[in-house]
Amino acid sequence: MQFIDEALITVAAGDGGDGCCAFLREKYRPHGGPAGGDGGDGGNVVLETDEGLNTLLSFKRARTFRAARGEAGRGKSQHGRCGQDLVLRVPVGTLVSDSQTREPIADLDRPDMQVTIATGGRGGAGNARFVSSTNQAPRRADPGQPGQTLHLRLELKLLADCGLIGLPNAGKSSLLRRLSAAKPKVADYPFSTLEPALGVVRLDEEHSFVMADIPGLIEGAHEGAGLGTRFLKHVSRTGVLVHLIDSSGRDAEQCTRDFDTVNQELSRYSSELASKPQLTVATKIDLPDVREHLPRLREAFDARGISLAAVSSATGEGCDELVASIASAMRHRDSYIEGGLD
Repeated sequence: MQFIDEALITVAAGDGGDGCCAFLREKYRPHGGPAGGDGGDGGNVVLETDEGLNTLLSFKRARTFRAARGEAGRGKSQHGRCGQDLVLRVPVGTLVSDSQTREPIADLDRPDMQVTIATGGRGGAGNARFVSSTNQAPRRADPGQPGQTLHLRLELKLLADCGLIGLPNAGKSSLLRRLSAAKPKVADYPFSTLEPALGVVRLDEEHSFVMADIPGLIEGAHEGAGLGTRFLKHVSRTGVLVHLIDSSGRDAEQCTRDFDTVNQELSRYSSELASKPQLTVATKIDLPDVREHLPRLREAFDARGISLAAVSSATGEGCDELVASIASAMRHRDSYIEGGLD
């Protein structure tokens, strides 16, 4: 399925039905009387989160969504039926804002969450509502009010406990495949991952967490270079960052420079993002040249006060220890709930 994380749509709530102007004469009511019913209210437009969705693809095929209008009132004081609400299902993590002002409207960040985005118009009053002691036969009936019309921007920011970051070809997709059942694309060229991928990592029978593979960042990403800000936003929802370093064919100085490049892009995009807990991991240690200069690489990071873990996605070496470290980092966050995430 194609991954779509942004969409521009128009939502229109239903108009209220018109009130009715009618009079009723029956056998035992020789003078009759006003009997116009009220119009029904228009339907609302409601956004509801659906855990089974992970893309905004359905909003690319259709751009305008309208709720049903209310029925008009009828004679014999019969009120019109209210219009049915239109429920639009979106992935968990969808941010809704005004498409022109960018003002936030709703943040749908929980499962089974419902938000009324556009309110339907009220139905008009029938002439039976206007009877008074001085006006026994009113001929007034109000029209229904129009429903709200909004132009919205939907933006999906993936929800994950842990995000894998690093330069292209750092081994993020391979690690996600090793630790979870997710199957992101793996290839030996840059930007093989063109969309974020999620996987569930099991700690034991009762505990698990969600890991996200964020497409590779490069210098200038905060200004849109490479895959740019399109995917930096997905990192903002993660609790812990795992920074992967590819040291194959690179010395310690080049690796620390790569590390700084990614972190500078994070801080330039968002200071909050740069302050997230971060684990640093050397990848591909099954390769002879990587294993040979791993001690020197560790010394370089130790000099900065950074503990460097090491893993091989090919053989699984170091992966269990990394999962335990991620779980420990999450437990130290205020948002971590003991017992794991389902």
